[in-house]
Amino acid sequence: MSTLLVVDDEPRVVSFLTRFLVAEGHSVVSADDGLAALELLGDRAVDLILLDLVMPRCNGLQVLSRMAESMPDRPPVIVLSAVNEVSARVQALDRGAVDFVQKPFHASELMARVRRHLTHAAAPRAAGQDRFITAGGIRLDLDRRRASGTGFDVVLTEREFGLLAHLMRRQGEVCRKDELLHDIWGLEFDPGSNVVEVCMRRLRCKLGEPPIETIRGVGYCFYGA
Repeated sequence: MSTLLVVDDEPRVVSFLTRFLVAEGHSVVSADDGLAALELLGDRAVDLILLDLVMPRCNGLQVLSRMAESMPDRPPVIVLSAVNEVSARVQALDRGAVDFVQKPFHASELMARVRRHLTHAAAPRAAGQDRFITAGGIRLDLDRRRASGTGFDVVLTEREFGLLAHLMRRQGEVCRKDELLHDIWGLEFDPGSNVVEVCMRRLRCKLGEPPIETIRGVGYCFYGA
């Protein structure tokens, strides 16, 4: 059984989601604004967060930013919002959300997305699989999301970790942007944002000069031996 945090200032939404998720076998805790959610996350662990954007005191985007700053092992966040501007989706994804679901939503579709991200977050390594990936002077710890090498030893965010692990596993191959959006961000289409480029810039800042080549207009290639 997983524990989910529902963050929304509309009691009817919280009540509906709680009933539905409990019926699916999950444990649910809730917060009615962003500050309450951050306080709760400081006291207990949850497996996934359903987060509204427009709330008093601290909105959803601010919650995502604060989590990115202070929670390197933060749980996946699915944004639920009636805001339909593309810019809101882009900002939420840029700040670490794994998915964005438009209100009103179909409960069955939302549950499918919840299952997908819970499975992805909890997926264990296969028996016998090494805990580390080592290539190009980088040692990536799959359990701690930590990358180390000459001059750096850093904890990565979920997206940074996913992007680097994907490229290192595909060493020597060109990974297209649409492939990265699908496999790392869970997007079936390119929303026209630069989330991949922003994540890559953060990686390069943390790792110095990693052996990752930009294939202009196509994607990236990890070429380190």
